[in-house]
Amino acid sequence: MHYLPPLPYALDALEPAIGAETLRIHHGKHHAKYVQLVNELTTADKRPLEALIADAAGRADRKLFNNAAQAWNHAFFWESMAPASTPPPGNLADAIARSFGDLARLRSEFVAKGLAQFGSGWVWLVAAAGDLQVVTTHDAGLPWLDGSCVPLLVCDVWEHAYYLDYRNERDRFLGTWFDQLANWNFAAGQLAGGPARYRFPLPTD
Repeated sequence: MHYLPPLPYALDALEPAIGAETLRIHHGKHHAKYVQLVNELTTADKRPLEALIADAAGRADRKLFNNAAQAWNHAFFWESMAPASTPPPGNLADAIARSFGDLARLRSEFVAKGLAQFGSGWVWLVAAAGDLQVVTTHDAGLPWLDGSCVPLLVCDVWEHAYYLDYRNERDRFLGTWFDQLANWNFAAGQLAGGPARYRFPLPTD
């Protein structure tokens, strides 16, 4: 069965940008429920979560896809944050400069597209066709399913991700997230590829 990946930091490690109560509910209830439903829907299926997502998409099994993709998206979201954000390193900094001009312009596009995402969804920084791009997905959507891109970072713009801390101020949440929490070292590992690239933990017996 699949299990809920633990947070890579303490519940209060992201304060004041994201409060401990938000993480307690978001990870311990929302994310946990997605993983629980994946296990209920797949029972003895021990394939990696990425394979379940692709199979569910191919069969148009929306219930399995939504829960499996949300389990994956949330796990990737936790990794996309760090308690002490540091500037983008080396090759990632160069890629940002080539694609956006500088980090400030990337920030502007990231916040704008996240704010423009109507309703629930995600805003991603991805590597595609030799460039970095900011894209959004709706509900449980993820951008890498067709193999056209590699996700580097993601921010959750479902209201439960920020409402306790920011109420309806999604723009303030996105700006704070980008400035204080974006895990650029994780993004650099994603860009480099190979074994460092994120995979959801394999199921256990």
